[in-house]
Amino acid sequence: LVVLRAPPAAGAELSGVFQEMVKSECHFINGTERVRFVKRFIYNRQQYAVFDSDVGMFVGDTPYGEKVARYWNSDPEWMEYRRAAVDRHCRHNYELSTWFLVGRRGER
Repeated sequence: LVVLRAPPAAGAELSGVFQEMVKSECHFINGTERVRFVKRFIYNRQQYAVFDSDVGMFVGDTPYGEKVARYWNSDPEWMEYRRAAVDRHCRHNYELSTWFLVGRRGER
């Protein structure tokens, strides 16, 4: 029989819960004239690696992230897929949402 109880108070003990998060960002300058794609890899609130389309490769922010970045950067097919994200993800979504987002600029 398992007894359910409330979680311990903050700082009392480790919860055993860990968070892995990936954030994709599209930065638009003058419409789609200049587009930048950034993909961040975060573990427990610490970014460990990032792909920036302006740099064109993964960069590690921690020792683990450096290993992961080397591995990802060594795969030409994977890198081509990542570099194409500017068009596949950013420009595509910009075209789909422009009518809604640009028209609402400045509204509160």
